[in-house]
Amino acid sequence: MIKVTIAGATGFTGSELVRLLLNHPEVSLSAITSETHKGKRFSQIHPQFEGICDMVLRSAEEIDQWDTDLCFLALPHRVSMAYVKRWKDKSFNIIDLSGDYRLSSARVYTQWYDKEHDTPELVPQVPYGLPELYRHQLKGAPLIANPGCFPTASLLALAPLLKETDLVDPSGIIIDAKTGLTGAGVKSSPVTHFSNVHDNFKAYGLKFHRHTIEIEEILGQTGKTQVTVQFTPHLLPTDRGILVTAYARPLKAMSQDHLDRIFQQFYKDEPFIRLRHHAPDLKGVRGTNLCDIFATWDQRTGNIVVVSALDNLVKGAAGLAIQNMNVMYQIEETSGLHAIPLQP
Repeated sequence: MIKVTIAGATGFTGSELVRLLLNHPEVSLSAITSETHKGKRFSQIHPQFEGICDMVLRSAEEIDQWDTDLCFLALPHRVSMAYVKRWKDKSFNIIDLSGDYRLSSARVYTQWYDKEHDTPELVPQVPYGLPELYRHQLKGAPLIANPGCFPTASLLALAPLLKETDLVDPSGIIIDAKTGLTGAGVKSSPVTHFSNVHDNFKAYGLKFHRHTIEIEEILGQTGKTQVTVQFTPHLLPTDRGILVTAYARPLKAMSQDHLDRIFQQFYKDEPFIRLRHHAPDLKGVRGTNLCDIFATWDQRTGNIVVVSALDNLVKGAAGLAIQNMNVMYQIEETSGLHAIPLQP
């Protein structure tokens, strides 16, 4: 059994990790932490766990004193790296769900996160935790950077196109993305107030959202070229889910059959990718680690349009982190993640 600790268990992502790991056949949940609620039972904060997980929340300051094999850091950006600095030479592995180790360098991180990095030497060494692209780098890795939710949906939609040499214009990619409210985190704000979200729909983070650089860097690595994307996120009046519509301009002759073959070949052995015959929706993936993808060529405009859908708390966060854990320890990749979409 893998002895697992979750730091930051009371947030949306942390509680989703608890929900999924409780049914993982290879995992023993050793401890869960919260600085705000330490000393309370987990089920006091998330009542749906009453009688299911009544573990007492402890302080993350004590983690290096416990018997653990792996720690999931479900902590905010700019906070996780301080814990990594403290624990980087400890015997347990770490999967970091923040953005602190996703980018190519500490310099780029500072530009987009407006903070000097605590461990600049580590940043370029940490593998990016998207198994569909980097599985071979994740096996046995002591530290993995879990991708952002928007980047996961965007990269899975576009990676097959960039992998093909000179197939699409890398400077003209447009990503129109929508997320449910849980993407903003568990702490309330005026933006997430019910009266502002209910019966409403808005764009935010135009031009400078921090996920832009994450998407550009990984697509650039995939296509071995410089990539520029126009990324615009929107807030949906729903609790979970991400829907991405991405547009790319082909540089070569295109047909629907050719496009289908590209995606089928790229994802032929991927257990969590479903290539759909119609545009996917949020309820089709709700509660699962699936990513549904539909790619089509618009003969009239000449554009390639790719739609992807995933659950931002599962394939966009906790589920992907568990998938990365499975790859890290070389156990069955789908272990603990055999969920059927919740619909209606």
